[in-house]
Formats: sequence, structure tokens, C-alpha cells
Amino acid sequence: MTRALLSLGSNLGDRLDHLRSAVTALDDSVLLVSGVYETPPWGDTDQPAYLNAVVLAEDPAATPDDWLERARAAERAAGRERDPARRFGPRTLDVDVIAVWTGDGEPVLRDDPELTLPHPRAHLRAFVLRPWIDIQPYGRLPGHGWLTDLLNAEPIATDALELRPRPDLALESTT
Repeated sequence: MTRALLSLGSNLGDRLDHLRSAVTALDDSVLLVSGVYETPPWGDTDQPAYLNAVVLAEDPAATPDDWLERARAAERAAGRERDPARRFGPRTLDVDVIAVWTGDGEPVLRDDPELTLPHPRAHLRAFVLRPWIDIQPYGRLPGHGWLTDLLNAEPIATDALELRPRPDLALESTT
């Protein structure tokens, strides 16, 4: 059995519908879904604001590569087009595999060009950490520490102030 934490983001088209489509694509593996946050763009700031959330999912047979393929399939279904010239550019849907744990709760550590685990920049992204705290208040990012400590550290604390909770938006699976 493996568990995976996936980060969802969208800033093009019907942003909420794109996030919902990712939750639906993960189907019965979804254990917990965070609240939705509206966040300013990160990296390339000349684009619309994002909606972000995280999902904790579990599948007894899934490998880290399976989680990556599920993430990419959800992106393709949402019409995601990758622009190599604009790495942090706008997107209909972005699904990142943040961390994977084995059945006995051990984190999977992996340094691979296709999938590095845990995600190499998750500890720097308030839009991953804050929603994650929603579903695991005492969570830890493998190799980096407690989520709350990471979120309160500079420069992330400044970014966290720009996240806006959207309690009016819910990510409920339509299945």
C-alpha cells in the first residue's frame, strides 16, 4: 500500500472545475481533500491567480510512478499544454506528486529526473504547505520537518500572508 500527497493548482478556464476533475480522476483512492485557497502566481507573476488544494490518496498497489501517471492523466484530461519556454506559466491544471509513503508509513525518497520525492520545492511553497495543514495539522514533509515550522519560516511566511482561503468553494468528488 502507498499513500501520496498531491498538490492541485489551476489558473486558466474554470479553475474550480479543473480541481474537481482531478479529485474525480483520483476516484476511490482519495482519503482527504483540503480546503481551496486562492493564491498569487509563483515564479512567473504575469498571469492570473491560482486556486490551490491538496489531496491525500491511498492505493494498495500504486507505485510512485503510478501516482505520477495519474497526475499527468488528470492534467491531460483538463487540456493541460506544457510550454517549455514558460516553466511556471499559466495552466488549466497542475498536479504535483509531493510525497509518497509506503504501507508502513516510511517516506519514499527518490532522486530521479522524472519524479523526485519528496517534491524538491514543496518546502518553499505556501500554496502546498497551508492546504496540507488543513488535512494533516501535525504533518511533516520528509527531509524538511513540521509543516507549521516550514510555513512560518522566512521567506515562506511572507508568501503565506498572500494565500486567501476560499470556504465558498468546495472540492467534492462527483463520483
